[in-house]
Amino acid sequence: MTENTPDRARTRFPGISSRAYEHPADRSALVALRSLSGFDVVLRKMSGLINERSLRLMFLGGSVRVGEDQFRHVHDMVRDACYILDMPEVPELFVRQDPTPNAMALGSDHPFIVLNTGLLDLLDDEELRFVIGHEVGHILSGHAVYQTMMQVLLQLGARLAWLPLGNVGIAAIVIGLREWFRKAELSSDRAGLLAGQDVDAAKRVNMKLAGGVRLGEMSAEAFLAQAREYDAAGDVRDGFLKFMNLLGQSHPWAVIRFAEIDRWARGGEYERILAGDYPRRDDDGDASVRDGVKEAARSYRESWERTADPFVGKVRDMADAAAGAAGGLFDRITRRDGGPTTP
Repeated sequence: MTENTPDRARTRFPGISSRAYEHPADRSALVALRSLSGFDVVLRKMSGLINERSLRLMFLGGSVRVGEDQFRHVHDMVRDACYILDMPEVPELFVRQDPTPNAMALGSDHPFIVLNTGLLDLLDDEELRFVIGHEVGHILSGHAVYQTMMQVLLQLGARLAWLPLGNVGIAAIVIGLREWFRKAELSSDRAGLLAGQDVDAAKRVNMKLAGGVRLGEMSAEAFLAQAREYDAAGDVRDGFLKFMNLLGQSHPWAVIRFAEIDRWARGGEYERILAGDYPRRDDDGDASVRDGVKEAARSYRESWERTADPFVGKVRDMADAAAGAAGGLFDRITRRDGGPTTP
């Protein structure tokens, strides 16, 4: 249980709901999935195809389990993050020898975190605290559970690849799921900021992921300008190429994550949460699917209006129509289930 206290004065968020930090597109999908009767049962049966026990045993046998006597400073950071975000069970964390700077949250019944040595070598303590809070945010949101669905679909797609067009439908679903997960990464970046409460450290993580450890040769202001240039770069052809480059990525590009955490930290929502104004998990059952979809559509529309990407300008009308169709779909589902309707 999370009985420790952080190593310095950080604001704690008793009873905080993951909805407080989730990106609207991520939040609407999660609210919809959580509201489906029996979905958790089906998902757990699907997750059985990826043996969680076997996966944990693999890391138990081939990596270092963090604890009081091994990587003590990392262990304290996990406990701190769980204390601050009020997560009742502290997940296991394993350090794996791998130079790739990466971390992940795995599992469904008892999720655990895997941290590559590449991150330990790359980051200072405050930056590492942000990354660990990011992974704890994944667990608190349930991303580790729902990502199982994509893993199953990827495996199924590989088995059907030999059939004519057998993989096309699954590939389309996976593309949509990857877009969701990219937004889930933005959500967990916000959780990492709430856990560490150091905006500069959160920004430095993305700079180091892009350019390595030589921060003295980089500039936060120039990196943000680079993010704006990437957003506005070129003509419609460049916008289309950016879209295609992103399709296979599980994470947004580092400059995008940098700009998003900067925008969220300056936008007022982060300060409101620090002041104690945030949704509580006791109220999660009352969260509205339709309101979530509308908020996601509004978030996408605001990002489209904010962006200077010429390709986005060309597809904006089509996307608005798709968002409207999604709202209509949830209207019909709500009416069918006997829920409230709107004119």
